[in-house]
Amino acid sequence: MKILIVEDEPLIAEDIAAILSRNDFQVAAIVYTMEEALIELKQNLPDMALLDINLNNKMDGIEIAAVIQRNYAIPFLFITSYSDKSTLEKAKLTEPAGYIVKPFNEAGLCSAIEIASYNHTQRIKRQYPDLQLYKLNQLLTDPVSEREFDLLKLIYEGKTNKQIAHELFISSNTVKKHISNVYLKLDTMSRATTLVKLRELMMA
Repeated sequence: MKILIVEDEPLIAEDIAAILSRNDFQVAAIVYTMEEALIELKQNLPDMALLDINLNNKMDGIEIAAVIQRNYAIPFLFITSYSDKSTLEKAKLTEPAGYIVKPFNEAGLCSAIEIASYNHTQRIKRQYPDLQLYKLNQLLTDPVSEREFDLLKLIYEGKTNKQIAHELFISSNTVKKHISNVYLKLDTMSRATTLVKLRELMMA
């Protein structure tokens, strides 16, 4: 899962990145301003975004969230020092997948990410047909194997790499190898773009 970190404090950003790396998440990028965040979203869409609300003494995190809400089908969480009623009311309008108040701990951050990813995927999934191997392979030049399809179904359900490894009784490295293979076959670059492609194929 590729996660974009939007945080104007470099030490905090690096701390978040280290936590993500230790827990089998991939850091898509670390950016420090609203402008950098919008460019990253447009050019390299992540699977999720972690947004600081106050960037350089402005509430740019709220604006970034609004852009994601309007234009990108990915979940986002706020990580902020602010928990006052006014900020919460503004944040709620963007419908975040989570709201984490600093200081946070590793377990809490990772749990929030997993729950946000799962809930977002389940909500979107209800709008589309279930995956079908036969139909999928009819539409692909390079068909996926049954094992790769098992993995795609778990991605479609919002499972993390660790959860996929556990359910398929394979190592995390094997999961990553299978994911790389299906990305090539689907011509995608991330979970977010893979999910979009799968939904399009099932609706074809």
